[in-house]
Amino acid sequence: MRLNKYLAGTGLCSRRKADELIAQGRVTINGHPAQAGDRVQATDTVRVDGERLSSEEEKVVLMLHKPVEVVSTASDPQGRRTVLDFVPQRYRHLRLFPVGRLDYYSEGLILLTNMGELAQRLMHPSHSQHKVYKVLVRGRVTDATLSRMRSGMTLAEGDVTAPAGVEPEDLGRDTLLTITLKQGLNRQIRRMCRDCGLTVLKLKRVAEAGLRLGNLPEGETRALSQEEVAALMQGHATRSPQGSDKMSGKGFGKNRSQGRAPSPARRKAPGPRRRYH
Repeated sequence: MRLNKYLAGTGLCSRRKADELIAQGRVTINGHPAQAGDRVQATDTVRVDGERLSSEEEKVVLMLHKPVEVVSTASDPQGRRTVLDFVPQRYRHLRLFPVGRLDYYSEGLILLTNMGELAQRLMHPSHSQHKVYKVLVRGRVTDATLSRMRSGMTLAEGDVTAPAGVEPEDLGRDTLLTITLKQGLNRQIRRMCRDCGLTVLKLKRVAEAGLRLGNLPEGETRALSQEEVAALMQGHATRSPQGSDKMSGKGFGKNRSQGRAPSPARRKAPGPRRRYH
């Protein structure tokens, strides 16, 4: 394989930039300065600025506690923060992408990976996985509303929801709902609540595919273990070792607003992904 193609294949840079790095003497093969047109064998050791590279990209799955006001895409034309802004430095050379979505004003668990097969499995309807959400709504929720949400309902746009698990916790002035979905309609919970006359004050995904958010802080990530990744690939439920995600109403309603999504804790987003341009 030509050296510039090899460098581009690691996700480090484009082929054009690879040629520049080679010309600048910043690339070595087996300890010797590389030349334009050099070819790389599987047994060769390639370094850029002294850092060893591998053509076989490390496979990783990260769990992110997505903050509110962050988009669940790799980039955003409006310049808003994306989930990739929270990828730790050591993983920024990898071509990660989000698995599924979590809306802009919601927080909680979302997976990032460079494993296309795993992403397809998790997102394919035939392999749909349970997702669990904590949803704070204004006021009390009637038994009739709970029954409607549990049984499935036709949304204003015409979509029909599948039966859902809905468990209420009475907080006095407000209600904390634990909602379990296997379906994945766009903004499904917010639309269900809207059509039931409920105002969502806060929405947080706490579990997906058997993984639990646990005590992972907002804006932080953790890499899944090999056992967790294998369980996801095989379609088996797994459980996060990061502590309980059981949540009572205490403190959950902070930063509530009059019918608007909660404002996020102001957190400086990490710098741009490390990559040669």
